[in-house]
Amino acid sequence: MEESLSFLFSFWTGLAVILIVLLKTSLKFVPQNRALVVERFGKFQRTLTAGLNLIIPFIDKVAYNRTLKEQAIDVPSLGAITKDNIGLTVDGVLYLKVLDPYKASYGVEEYTFAVTQLAQTTMRSEIGKMDLDKTFEERDQLNTAIVSAINDAAEPWGVQVLRYEISDITPPRSVLEAMERQMKAEREKRAVILESEGERQSAINVAEGEKQAKVLAAEADRAEQILMAEGEARAITLVAEAKAAALTTIGQSAATHEGQKAVQLDLATIAIEAKQAIAKESTIVLMDGQSNNTGSVVAEAVAVVSAMNQSPAFSNKTNLNETL
Repeated sequence: MEESLSFLFSFWTGLAVILIVLLKTSLKFVPQNRALVVERFGKFQRTLTAGLNLIIPFIDKVAYNRTLKEQAIDVPSLGAITKDNIGLTVDGVLYLKVLDPYKASYGVEEYTFAVTQLAQTTMRSEIGKMDLDKTFEERDQLNTAIVSAINDAAEPWGVQVLRYEISDITPPRSVLEAMERQMKAEREKRAVILESEGERQSAINVAEGEKQAKVLAAEADRAEQILMAEGEARAITLVAEAKAAALTTIGQSAATHEGQKAVQLDLATIAIEAKQAIAKESTIVLMDGQSNNTGSVVAEAVAVVSAMNQSPAFSNKTNLNETL
């Protein structure tokens, strides 16, 4: 009896263990962004996606475990020759993603190695189409061309290259020294050009300032001359008007009896002063016997006035001789 119970216990225990093993081998929990490639008797059966999946134990086998995440692969340094025969050492980083786990498993032995080799050869080919200066200036175009070429060739492998980044381009030391000399010369050239442009602009500004100063000075002189001319003309006009007014007043006064006497007296005074002036200027004065006294001088002046009054140029509506 005890042997029977022991046998039954062992049987059920063994059966439970077998069931647990079978259950464990038949249930597959696939994480997110991963894919399991299942083979049945060595032949592709199906691809298990994220979640709980069942397979047949001992018949189905998980042959490949592929990640669907984006992968960064370091592309080893390699030498390349540019179009102008300059040797370069180029480093890069490749970013790719598995789109089809079946092709990535059966289309190529190791897709990461294959894509890396393809990236190196493509990069060497693309650099050979460009000059040295273009490799530094057009990195984006170079990266785009490499990605396009790799994707065309890697399509049967079930992978897609998202981008390729050139991390470093190292030319030979002699080329580096030549490039440094060239950049130094270019900087010195730009400095000389900027300095000359500054001097030119400074000279232009100084010339413009001097020109403006001369123009302003000329305008000031012109305005001053105009003001002086206007002032002189105004003064001459005022003097002429004053003289004209004085002559008018004298003429009106001279037309009267008292005015004639005043004119005669003034002329006599002027004649006497003229005689005195002549006597002062010269030590010898020749005079006739009749002109050596004041009375004769006055008589001469009166005779002159009488002659002026009889002249038609000095005639008036009232006869001046009659007034005398």
